[in-house]
Amino acid sequence: MMPDSKKFIENLSGAGKCIGVLTSGGDAQGMNAAVRAVVRMGIYVGAKVYFIHEGYQGMVDGGDNIKEASWESVSSMLQVGGTVIGSARCKDFRTHEGRLRAALNLVQRGITNLCVIGGDGSLTGANLFREEWSGLLDELVQSGQISEEAALTHSALHIVGMVGSIDNDFCGTDMTIGTDSALHRIIEVVDAIMTTAQSHQRTFVLEVMGRHCGYLALVSALACGADWVLIPEMPPKDGWEEQMCHKLSESRLRGSRLNIIIVAEGATDRRGNPISSNAVKDLVVRCLGFDTRVTILGHVQRGGTPSAFDRILASRMGVEAVLALLEASPGTPACVVSLCGNQAVRLPLMECVQMTQEVQKAMDEKRFEEAVKLRGRSFENNLNTYKLLSHRKMDAEHPHSSFNVAVLNVGAPAAGMNAAVRSAIRVGITEGHTMFAVNDGFEGFSKGQIKEIKWGDVGGWTGQGGSLLGTKRTLPAKHTDKIAEQMKIHNINALLVIGGFEAFESLLQLVDARSRYEEFCVPMCMLPATISNNVSGTDLSIGADTSLNAIVETCDRIKQSASGTKRRVFIIETMGGYCGYLATVGGLAAGADAAYIYEEPFDIRDLQSNVEHLTEKMKTSIQRGLVLRNENCSENYTTDFIYQLYSEEGKGVFDCRKNVLGHMQQGGAPSPFDRNFGTKIAAKAMQWISKKLKEFYREGRVFANSEDSACLLGMRRRALVFQPVVQLKDETDFVHRIPKEQWWLRLRPLMKILAKYKTSYDVSDSGQLEHIVRLRAKDISAI
Repeated sequence: MMPDSKKFIENLSGAGKCIGVLTSGGDAQGMNAAVRAVVRMGIYVGAKVYFIHEGYQGMVDGGDNIKEASWESVSSMLQVGGTVIGSARCKDFRTHEGRLRAALNLVQRGITNLCVIGGDGSLTGANLFREEWSGLLDELVQSGQISEEAALTHSALHIVGMVGSIDNDFCGTDMTIGTDSALHRIIEVVDAIMTTAQSHQRTFVLEVMGRHCGYLALVSALACGADWVLIPEMPPKDGWEEQMCHKLSESRLRGSRLNIIIVAEGATDRRGNPISSNAVKDLVVRCLGFDTRVTILGHVQRGGTPSAFDRILASRMGVEAVLALLEASPGTPACVVSLCGNQAVRLPLMECVQMTQEVQKAMDEKRFEEAVKLRGRSFENNLNTYKLLSHRKMDAEHPHSSFNVAVLNVGAPAAGMNAAVRSAIRVGITEGHTMFAVNDGFEGFSKGQIKEIKWGDVGGWTGQGGSLLGTKRTLPAKHTDKIAEQMKIHNINALLVIGGFEAFESLLQLVDARSRYEEFCVPMCMLPATISNNVSGTDLSIGADTSLNAIVETCDRIKQSASGTKRRVFIIETMGGYCGYLATVGGLAAGADAAYIYEEPFDIRDLQSNVEHLTEKMKTSIQRGLVLRNENCSENYTTDFIYQLYSEEGKGVFDCRKNVLGHMQQGGAPSPFDRNFGTKIAAKAMQWISKKLKEFYREGRVFANSEDSACLLGMRRRALVFQPVVQLKDETDFVHRIPKEQWWLRLRPLMKILAKYKTSYDVSDSGQLEHIVRLRAKDISAI
């Protein structure tokens, strides 16, 4: 977009507009973050925002159910699960009389903009309400309940939807609000169950939610490396019972002490007969005699605090929803704001609803392959990756390729590295390669710490934090001779390097050394894995999500420690080197008042302004403040300096505390997102390596020295893209070890607006209504 066509939030006005926000249908973690964003963004642009309590029931009943929201009324709700404004399934709204009463209640308060957070039923109801709006106003005029002037003033109703559903069953969005948090609950339970299952050599059958959609079952199976998964979209083929029992038995013979089977509550066989968790348990006991237990997770999946991902997603969607309402004209169709890859998009509501209904129709008519495709690229890729990893191919099925591929970790450990290694090893074996594991990065490589690794060696790796292979920051330039020698000794034909900025530098050094060492003329691929998320060529890195969750959970606890005491401000230092990703995105997810980073220079005047701003807020009803500081944001304005400044300037209004989070941001079990992201990109990388090995195999050997034979696989906006590392050099600031352009800097104004700062916010990317069919055609490489 040209600079002169840029669009800024200060040019959009909500003056005179009234926005109603409601949550409807089943609750989902993150709904409160969405409500908070709608309220604060609405007030920021000058609109009046109303809570509509108890969903459509509150809209029909009116009275105290519809109340004007204030800035302070949404404080401290970001970290709360469920929905604080209530949700209810409403029979009255399904009737014409009920919708007539709802229209009257809205007109009486001047509300002609609705932000509906719910599932497809809630959004379909909103669209019907919009279509009937002018007719409903005519009836109200005829019955004398409103004047003709009021009908004219409120002649158009604008609807924007956000999908809040833990099932992730809505077409058009990669993730619905609540799904990631539900996955956190499931994985917490699975990780806990695995320890007891291992102790007693038990099989566990876990039933998860998903009556019509198997997303939670499928992704949690990927995230924990389950032995078998049963989902409604892809019922097992006839004879599955014998296949499953054979697989469980095989796993035990390879030395495994436990088995995990995940069943979606709506799982059926090919004839539509339900498959219950108890039926699966009875089958295992009858056929194998294994000690087997059933755990039904139930509403645990809906509960608890929202994950960092859900808070950020909901906050971004809430702001986007308000922008969509501000830009709506009488002819604008009702739309849904959703996530595609890493980008917020707007889609026509009814296109998404119809596509969602088509999935169910395809399942009812037993067109299962089509149902999977209709679910979207993300679901289809998850299923394909699970199939690839869950079943070990025999040599007869996939002839041996005689290629040797080495996998190693480089740089600091990041949660999710082990999931990526497991995926790469198993996909490599499936592709027919001999896989080698390198211990302790390039330092270990130079010392010959290389050994063949088998399918069973990586069992149970997905849930392990850190790096089981061992990792060092040592770059290959120091040991080029010895590494080349080891490449020759072990006849390594391809390299997969998993790590952060050091891994990126390592690949550049190896490419540079190709002119001197023929051994390095092999396909090389790098997967970004660093909590700092500071590697060029990717929006997201393995490990960053786990780190964000650690930061957000700690901030929640720290803020809670001040409840009931006097007013207090917390100064929190995060990691990240010179990259402010963790401080900024963690600040957005935790509801921070400020986040100091290297990429956005600040001086003493900015610090003074922030203190004054917080002092003003503290004088009203806000009791706690949160300030994040990236560890290298400034040489002089240290954490101690900022702490002392705030303590001194806030005297008499608030007191101050400081916390340095340190290496706890690097530890812990990987989040579901990091497990799946690592698993999927490693599988994709191994398939790329196989393709390149065939492409560069000439006269009995592999020789690859072109730019496109050494790539980084990263997520860019909507797609996973392989990019030659040499082309990424120009995009990188090597002194500060950060990319020259970083997408998340666009989220900083968002954080400031939600913290009540006046700021400039570029909304040029907003406002394009896309179509779901065109979106899917364009989105060919999305995860």
